Amino acid sequence: MRQLLFNFWQGIVVLNSLDGGTRFSRVAFRASAWLLSPALFVLLLAGSSAAFERTEEREACADYAPLRRPFFGDLHVHSSYSFDSYISSQRNDPWQAYSFARGEPITLPNADGEQALTAQLRRPLDFTALTDHAELLGEMNICTREGFSWGRYAPLCLMTRSDIIYVQFLAASWWKNLAVDRDINGERSSICNFPGSNCRESLLEFWSNLQRAAEDYYDRSATCSFTTFVAYEYSDAPGFRNLHRNVIFRNERVTEAPIGAYETGSRNVKKLWSLLDQECIKGGVGCDVLAIPHNPNLSSGWMFPDPATLEEAEARRFFEPLVELTQHKASSECRFDRVAGRGVGTADELCTFEQNETDNLSSLGVVFGEMRAPEGAPVPIDDFARRNMVRNVLKDGLTLEQKMGINPFKLGFIGSTDTHSATPGAAEEDDYLGHLGRRDAGYRNVQDHFSDNPGGLAVVWAEENSRDALFEAMRRRETYATSGTRPVLRFFGGFELEADACQGDDFVAHGYAKGVPMGGDLAPTSGVGNPRFLVAALKDPGTPDHPGLDLQRIQIIKGWVGEDGASREEVIDVAGGPLGVAGVDPETCAPTGRGHRQLCSVWEDPNFDPGEPAFYYARLLENPSCRWSTLQCQAAGVNPFSDACETQAEAATAAAQAAGAIGDVYGRCCLDEAEEPFYSPIIQERAWSSPIWYRPGEPLKAPAP
Repeated sequence: MRQLLFNFWQGIVVLNSLDGGTRFSRVAFRASAWLLSPALFVLLLAGSSAAFERTEEREACADYAPLRRPFFGDLHVHSSYSFDSYISSQRNDPWQAYSFARGEPITLPNADGEQALTAQLRRPLDFTALTDHAELLGEMNICTREGFSWGRYAPLCLMTRSDIIYVQFLAASWWKNLAVDRDINGERSSICNFPGSNCRESLLEFWSNLQRAAEDYYDRSATCSFTTFVAYEYSDAPGFRNLHRNVIFRNERVTEAPIGAYETGSRNVKKLWSLLDQECIKGGVGCDVLAIPHNPNLSSGWMFPDPATLEEAEARRFFEPLVELTQHKASSECRFDRVAGRGVGTADELCTFEQNETDNLSSLGVVFGEMRAPEGAPVPIDDFARRNMVRNVLKDGLTLEQKMGINPFKLGFIGSTDTHSATPGAAEEDDYLGHLGRRDAGYRNVQDHFSDNPGGLAVVWAEENSRDALFEAMRRRETYATSGTRPVLRFFGGFELEADACQGDDFVAHGYAKGVPMGGDLAPTSGVGNPRFLVAALKDPGTPDHPGLDLQRIQIIKGWVGEDGASREEVIDVAGGPLGVAGVDPETCAPTGRGHRQLCSVWEDPNFDPGEPAFYYARLLENPSCRWSTLQCQAAGVNPFSDACETQAEAATAAAQAAGAIGDVYGRCCLDEAEEPFYSPIIQERAWSSPIWYRPGEPLKAPAP
């Protein structure tokens, strides 16, 4: 029976991939119910958590999964409404971005700024949020809308609409100086002062458009094929230190305008929470909202400071239950320098994955193959801020809880793309068109954005594909992040989980009934026994033309605070391992060797101390595969695995220069992995579950705002 259920679980994923959405998965779920005995089906229903609260008017979804299903989405997406998208010759608006998420083709600029590339997802997403920058939304409306206005002909607006890349770079610098990388004091651009150019009215018009586009693409029918969220990005980054948040509303009831750094001032995310509390949680009927920090790896250690007060700690935990663990500007789980042989608070050698060498948003300052921003220089491992990495933030949350009585850093995990090309979910290594319009289109991707990557996905375990169901799952942190592929990952913890739960017909129901899922809190122990953790995974089936990779192994990462008050971590292999030597063909990048289609294990913590607070999360690793850059280098005739790589790169660069490229284009294809702290031509795609926490004594409840 267990194998039958596992096969059906696999079938759900396969059918979902073939259809590209949720239609077939619903059919499979209904069919699986027929295979269950009545008694077992009752057990499944009884084992599930209480249903979510409905706060919006819509049809109930025709299919409802009491034990929840994984929904794949992207919560960080920019359209032409964002200044850094438009100035890169990207012209797709919010409606076109949502159409892309649903599987329809759109047109993108090539390296010359011509609207000449076609982009389309192989598999549509289940949900998406458009997160255009709040701070310059009104100015962008004035600069880019059709029709006459005096502001439209302001110098910055003229530069913004230019097709000349040098002018676009100047416009980018000007926009950033206005509202992105300086201390914002509330004074807006001079564009707002031109006759007939009202930035507030223009902002509200674009904000209304974003709401309307979300409504137009939200499936409120019983089919529940696609979900949108009204959202925006809060974009404060003083001195290039990233303090950005993606603000996600639960339903159509939102604030009158997006609350950005102009309203809060710089370095004042507390004011963002306060205003969201006043204007949404308390000030709006039925309004609910959360904020998702992203790229702490580029925050120079500023993203997660110690809370000054208990009230600040409570506000952070309420408004920020999630963190974006990975996206196109690198990953933020942990950091290990293979050249130095040490990490930032870790000895985990798998923490070289998709790291950026610098620690701030000047990472994007590479132009024509050279870093042009002094702040973008590599940061030595010993100077890299500890709390740029989320695993360290989680550990510090445990120690802060000992002092404050509340953990301000209880963060679940999601991934997203942060695409500025209106391409939500475009995270495939072998079909990566870039995420910055013309700035990383074609050869510019390898030349200027070698340290970037296709980004990740947000996965949410929910009963159905509706706003309420998905939002509540995010609030309770029953989510996981992937590096762009679509494996299915379950994670439960509890003191009463059976050691042989993987052999049971009802291991998912058992996980809910006898434990807590990812994102949850373990009840304090009575002093008898150690906690057990049930983890199960299914490989990403891919599509018929592009099958997914086998799984290699599952690890559990534990962090805890010892008797001496110091935090520690441990990485434990709990399932899987290579079935032979898996790798890639150096000529074709085709995968070699075998792995696992599915994995399941129950691990008991042998070193558990009921007096020590701890967290646990699962990390799933796929078999090795070629990085996007390796594939694009090979497509240009430059093989990173070849002894003749440098000669090939010279020839390919010369050909690119003859076609108009400036500077070295393909030289980075030949980097020597042994001399690089983080880069490798081969990667292991992965997924990270949200943690499960243990706190001695009575578990804390999430505070009201």
